[in-house]
Amino acid sequence: MDQEASPAFDVLIIGAGLSGIGMACHLAMDHPQLKVALIERRRSIGGTWDLFRYPGVRSDSDMFTFGYAFRPWHALDVMADGDAIREYVIDTARAYGVDGKVHYGLKVVSSSWSSEERQWRVHVFDEVHGENGVFTCRFLVVCTGYYNYDRGYLPVFAGVDRFRGQRVHPQQWPQGLDYRNKRVVVIGSGATAVTLVPAMAGDAAHVTMLQRSPTYILSLPRFDKISAVLEKVLPKSLVFRMARRRNIFLTRLIYKAARRWPDKVRAFLLSGVHKQLGPNADMRHFTPDYQPWDQRLCVVPDGDLFAAMRSGKASVVTGDIATFTEQGIQLISGEELQADIIVTATGLDMQTLGGMQLQVDGQPRVMGELVTYKGVLLQDTPNFACIFGYTNAPWTLKADLAAKYVCRLLAHMREQGAEVVTPRAPADERQDESIMGSLTSGYVQRGAPVLPRQGRGMPWRVLNNYERDCELLLKCPVVDEVLEVLASRAPRPV
Repeated sequence: MDQEASPAFDVLIIGAGLSGIGMACHLAMDHPQLKVALIERRRSIGGTWDLFRYPGVRSDSDMFTFGYAFRPWHALDVMADGDAIREYVIDTARAYGVDGKVHYGLKVVSSSWSSEERQWRVHVFDEVHGENGVFTCRFLVVCTGYYNYDRGYLPVFAGVDRFRGQRVHPQQWPQGLDYRNKRVVVIGSGATAVTLVPAMAGDAAHVTMLQRSPTYILSLPRFDKISAVLEKVLPKSLVFRMARRRNIFLTRLIYKAARRWPDKVRAFLLSGVHKQLGPNADMRHFTPDYQPWDQRLCVVPDGDLFAAMRSGKASVVTGDIATFTEQGIQLISGEELQADIIVTATGLDMQTLGGMQLQVDGQPRVMGELVTYKGVLLQDTPNFACIFGYTNAPWTLKADLAAKYVCRLLAHMREQGAEVVTPRAPADERQDESIMGSLTSGYVQRGAPVLPRQGRGMPWRVLNNYERDCELLLKCPVVDEVLEVLASRAPRPV
């Protein structure tokens, strides 16, 4: 890659997953005159949904709200599998003409802003050909999510090298792994674990979900019967809008109820599990020691996890690991779990900006030391946006709102002849709390130091509130007194 031939872009997007493609589509709709490009480390579009290939991988949110607001989800599945979501993202990129703007196979190493040149220089590395390169742009948007694509989180387990079977992590699932008629232990109790267990139970001899502590699990219908009926008498576009509004309302209702009446929501969730498993259920394995939505809920379609347990093909064990053995795992309680395959569904390793270094005029910008403006722009960082989704609702709801705000901001800059915008936070604004708020999940606690901080008040606080974000990002003035705006040095076109 020739550095001297580096192209200049109006907007450069890092990441071609759900958020990056969504951002590019919004720009294609609202600013077709801009020169836009996307940089993607992988060799295809899809991001998370191109990376994860473990059995049963699917969304953990309903697709009417997890899909894009501007492009209706094409099926009546409430939760879709990974292949379907990946194809949906690819098809959306093609439909809006952004698939041809993606530069594949490039790892972003660093990005540096020059106030003299009023542009970003984005340094990339082609991992296949071993070549370095540079892109330049006027506005930089990072859509890389918040976890490490290279590896998942793996705790240190005693005796792990003694195990004679196969050990895999869902983030590096080996193609063609044969688990037919084998004993499988899945370590974990989060969304990945509750997906893997029923997906593997059909072919495995037995699957055991080994959890250190229980998680709240909610069963939802796999198929949207209401929309199926409505499609017989109403246009599909109207049915989609109705389903989307309904599901946004229900998602927000459950979250709000959990925060206001935690004991009642707790009783509701536990009663649903008891009903699925029957009167002899051992509820110790499904009764967390925290309140609902202190951590994310796990959602299972048509209670498939519980069906696998009722069939005898799967079971849940709660306990702490003492050591791995030649034949499996020994718990501190003394119980031994025999296994041919151990799956360490132990979570994510968090990382921001895809691991790249960020500088402004030679000075580092460290995410964990800064606050965000309206949850989109970054303190003291010119012409820069970072798209994060919700932690308490489908990711794409917030990603869509953030993308729309960036488009509003770019339109304002053009109309006002502005060239640079920079959020300037008061010196005492930053708080210790991260943008993840009160979530107590292990990956959130581990990753908190690398995440942006919360501010004392607006617009420096991340709300994780869809209704208020709609007002803040779509209706409130685009700029205010804390957003520094520098006019263009070039004559405005007539």
